Parts: sequence; C-alpha cells; structure tokens
Amino acid sequence: MPGLLRGVARTAVVAGTATAVSNRVSRRQAGRWAQQSEPQQAPPQQPPAAAPPAAAAPAAAAPGDAMSAKIEQLKQLGDLKTQGLLTEEEFAAEKAKLLA
Repeated sequence: MPGLLRGVARTAVVAGTATAVSNRVSRRQAGRWAQQSEPQQAPPQQPPAAAPPAAAAPAAAAPGDAMSAKIEQLKQLGDLKTQGLLTEEEFAAEKAKLLA
C-alpha cells in the first residue's frame, strides 16, 4: 500500500509541475503577443490553447516507468527552451524540480 501511495503522490507532483510550466508558458506567450501587437495597433489575437500536460505514469507503474516519464518531461522542457518559451533560469528551476 505505501508503494501505491508513493506512486499516486509522484503522479500528482508531475502533473502539477507540467500544469505550472504550461500556465507560465501561456502567460509569457500572451505577453509577447501583446508587445508585438502594440506597435502595429492590430487587434489582439487569442493565444492558442497550451498543449495539455503529458500523461503521467500510472500509479502502479514500476520505478523504471517513472524514470522514463521524467526523461520525457525533460525532453519537453528542452523543447520549450529551444523554442525560446523558457529562459535558462526557468528551465534550470523546472529541471531541478523534476529531478528532486
């Protein structure tokens, strides 16, 4: 039973982190689009909905599955950084949270 609870807790943490990153990226994109549209005086565009967070590993997953989920999330964070949506500091902070 403790293993099941640990898995559920880990899933909740991973999902929460993914949601926080997604929300931060959405806010940053909205701010950038607002800055870009000010000089042009164009009507503001609605930012596209952020991609839903990656599905977390099942609660009863083996420890290796949790590691592959972390690797996948690190890849997603790397992609966001490569696209310029996350700064180096934000990337490092989220990476530290995932690896903690």
